[in-house]
Amino acid sequence: MRTGLRRFVVSPNALKIKFYKWYNKTYFKFKGIRFGQGLTVYNKIYVTGPRGHITIGKNLHFTSGAGVNPICSNVCGCIHTANAAATIVIGDNVGISSACIWAQERISIGNHVNIGGKCLIIDTDVHQIDFMARRDSKNTRPSDKRTFVQSAPIVIGDDVWIGANCQILKGVTIGSRSVIGAGSIVTKSIPEDCIAAGNPCRVIRQIVSR
Repeated sequence: MRTGLRRFVVSPNALKIKFYKWYNKTYFKFKGIRFGQGLTVYNKIYVTGPRGHITIGKNLHFTSGAGVNPICSNVCGCIHTANAAATIVIGDNVGISSACIWAQERISIGNHVNIGGKCLIIDTDVHQIDFMARRDSKNTRPSDKRTFVQSAPIVIGDDVWIGANCQILKGVTIGSRSVIGAGSIVTKSIPEDCIAAGNPCRVIRQIVSR
């Protein structure tokens, strides 16, 4: 009896997922995001900041919050461009779970990349290193060197797998086919075809190609 009823009763969560799969395509178009066929964004997602340049390839699957991927908990995903010149490029067949992608300059994500739950990918320090500049950030002159916030582009190669709760910081390149262990903080570039993990993230071993 219960099995028969399940065929006809749709849970509120399933209805919400179906709604957001449709709604987010319209939302992305409104935000000026260019995307290919097969875009699927589950649940609410934030697209914030001045309208930068965001391009998404085919078949992006982006889970956001609870209800689809349990590891996401209730964390909503976010795509942020800090200025009108900031660029985010996501390739084809990419899977992302409740990540925050924050670009000051440029973040490039290749094809067939998997990004685990609640990762942070950010190409800027956001705040000044000099504590006096942070104290007086509203009053310092733009020409003052203390006001400079460091940033550098991020490149993630094809077929990379980034585990849950990782942080990918400014200036990092992750080589194609490499795996980043869960909870890692990546402060320096990682070569192709290796497993790397830790804080700071370091190469553990090479992956033998087939």
